[in-house]
Amino acid sequence: MSGNNSNQQPSLVGGHAEYVKGAAESTIGSVTGSQAWTGSGEQAKAHAVDTMKAAGEARDPATQGYGKAEQRLGEVTGCEGMAKEGAASKKPE
Repeated sequence: MSGNNSNQQPSLVGGHAEYVKGAAESTIGSVTGSQAWTGSGEQAKAHAVDTMKAAGEARDPATQGYGKAEQRLGEVTGCEGMAKEGAASKKPE
């Protein structure tokens, strides 16, 4: 581990995982008519977007990121932020 602040850094991967979880909860809420599930899912998605934005701002695209693979995944999943981050980054060597 390279320092105490690594646990405090926002994570792109964690943000995407939280967004997927929120989207699933929101879908379940819509299908079942449960406002609790829908609300929880929408809150999780909003928090995930904030997390991903913070992680993107803290990342140095010249030294971090996954390049074309990240860009393509963003395009396929419809995540404009991921596509943008991938286009701006170079794959680590």
